[in-house]
This record gives sequence, C-alpha cells and structure tokens, in this order.
Amino acid sequence: MQFGLFSVSDITRDPVTGRTPSEAERIRDIVTIATHAEEVGLDVFAIGEHHNPPFFSSSPTTTLAYIAAQTKRLILSTATTLITTNDPVKIAEDYAMLQHLAGGRVDLVMGRGNTGPVYPWFGQDIRQGLPLAIENYALLHRLWREDVVDWEGKFRSALNGFTSTPRPLDGVPPFVWHGSIRTPEIAEQAAYYGDGFFANNIFWPKEHYQRLIALYRQRFAHYGHGTPEQAIVGLGGQAFMAKRSQDAVEKFRPYFNAAPVYGNGPAMEDFTEMTPLTVGSPQQVIDRYASMRETFGDYQRQLFLVDHAGLPLKTVLEQIDFLGLEVVPVLRRELQSARPAATPDAPTHAARVRAAYGDREPRQSRPNANRGDNVTGGSPYQDAPAPQGSAFGKAAAR
Repeated sequence: MQFGLFSVSDITRDPVTGRTPSEAERIRDIVTIATHAEEVGLDVFAIGEHHNPPFFSSSPTTTLAYIAAQTKRLILSTATTLITTNDPVKIAEDYAMLQHLAGGRVDLVMGRGNTGPVYPWFGQDIRQGLPLAIENYALLHRLWREDVVDWEGKFRSALNGFTSTPRPLDGVPPFVWHGSIRTPEIAEQAAYYGDGFFANNIFWPKEHYQRLIALYRQRFAHYGHGTPEQAIVGLGGQAFMAKRSQDAVEKFRPYFNAAPVYGNGPAMEDFTEMTPLTVGSPQQVIDRYASMRETFGDYQRQLFLVDHAGLPLKTVLEQIDFLGLEVVPVLRRELQSARPAATPDAPTHAARVRAAYGDREPRQSRPNANRGDNVTGGSPYQDAPAPQGSAFGKAAAR
C-alpha cells in the first residue's frame, strides 16, 4: 500500500499572522514539501491542476519534473489532470516525457475539475463536461498504446496517421486513476478500462464514497478485470496533528474557520464527525485511518492533504514528520497484517513492466528514418510494440 500527500496548490492568507504568501514562495515551498515527504519515507506526492487565482499549479508536469530531479524514489502524480479542457494529445506527450525523465515514477489522476470558468477559457462548454471526459480519455488511452492512431470524434480535429512522441517508457503507459467526488459515470469509466479509481474523500460523508467505490468494484469485475476485491482504489484524507489532541484543535481551529473551502460552514467538530478530517493526536489519526478498510475494503493508496488553508511551511513540515515518522509506519503494519493475499499491491512502473513482459526485455522505442509523411505505412518505429495487457496483466487493453 502507498501513502503520500496531495496538494490543491492554494495560496491562502494565514488567518493567524494575516500574511498571504506570494506565488513564488508557494512554488518554492511545494518543492520543499515534496522532497521532505520522501525524506520521511512517504511514497507519493500529487499536485492538482488549476488555471486561476488563488492557485498556482497551472503546469503540473513542469512542477513534477523539477521534483523528480530532486528525488530518487517518490512516485509523482497529479491530484487532478483536467481531461476535459486539456487536449488528450498534449496530455499523452507531456506525461510520457515526464515518465521518461522520472524513470517511470509517474502516474496521474484524471478528473473534470471543479472550476466552471475553466471550460470557456480553453474553448469548451461545461455542459459537455462528461462527454468530454469520456471521449478525451478514449483517445488518450489509444495514443499511449498504439504507435499510429486514426481518430475522429466530436470535440477535437481528426487525427490521421498520428504518432504521439515520445512513446511511453518501456512501452508501458503511466498508470491512470480516475478521480471523482460525485459522478458514477467516472467510476464506470475507470472500471471499463481496468484503471484505478481515486475517491477524493475529504468533503462528503463516507456513505457517499462507499456507493461510488462499490459501483466501481462491481463494474471492474463485470468487465473481466478481476474480482471486486482486486479493483484498484485510492482515497484522499485530511489530518492535523499535535502531540496533545487539545493543542491540535486549538492550533487548527483558526485555519479551519477561515478556510475558503469549508470556512463559515459547519463547526470543526461537526465536520470532523461527518468527514475523514481528523484533528488530534497521531494515535487518533492512526485509529481513524486504520478503520478505512472496514468502510471501503482493502485499498492501494492513501493520500493526505496537509498544506492547505494558509498553514505556514514550518507547520506543514511538522505535519509531514508526524505522518512519516509516527502515523504511516503503524498504518502500514496494521493494514498489511489483515490484508488478504489476493489483494493487489499498489501499481508501480516496475510491477507493470513485469506484468507486461515477464522475463523479456521491455520495449525501447527506436524510430526509423523519416519517411517524409505520417499517413502511410505502419509503425514509424523499428519494432512493433509488445502485446500490452492492463496494469496487472489482464487481457489486451480495450
């Protein structure tokens, strides 16, 4: 099981000091946060995609590539890649390049996003959000698995003999999670492709996410990818800790009360009762998150949001220390001890390469000489791609 952090990249006024960090400061800080996550033994760092203030993360691949150069084993992901307003051709190219630069330590969460104005900014209609998500991912899925793609759809110009470059590292595309807060069609999409499903799990009661995850597991089995228990599930979460629970409550309350996402709403005690936000001691966080498997079944990835709401960098790094040094080691032991043998491990590039190739050497794409056009003949590469299974060696990709 993988544990890590995810950031929504907000730039929020600190309600205690009254200070708002600059964009430059938050960008520098996010690199510090990610590298510190690796230092304390966490597995994953993920960052969202936004194109409006008060957020800074308009180019996740740039940020993650820089972090890749500062780290050695940390898996780099997105909290959301906007499949609706990004061109799937550009997603295919950018994340394959990032995958090469990071040595395979890359996956991503596809989502529609929750900022309505972003659609017209990128020439799209929010009323077409779901059809865009379905069509764009269908194209992206092919671009990473076929050397030459002919495509005609509703939302972008046709492709004739198109090759996305570079080809995925070792011929194995980045693993994809489909993220959703409320949309069953996205759970269905994840199940259809045998991809992962990431439930945000920070704003709504557990019953809401239970329904989405149960649907995903059921449909994962329906499409022949394995049993419901073998579906690949990730969860978000939130925590704020101090050695004494009373100190955690006192210190976090002004940040909770002023936070744009839930300030001026329920009282903090009510919100922590209704959602996975846990404010207290490390042991309270351990107890709360050890029980997640009882609610959602065994799952593969747990990410925590800790750098939001105007919390200063020093406090965020303290939270990461609590997670990496006190909370996660215990959760690893407790969740692993009760884990059925048939439950899949979290996806990694190395494991997916083994599933696709066994003992054979993985594909290394070498192009032929330029033939002067891109619409005749077969693959422009010297070898035909090796047969590609799904992430865990199932039948050929759809």
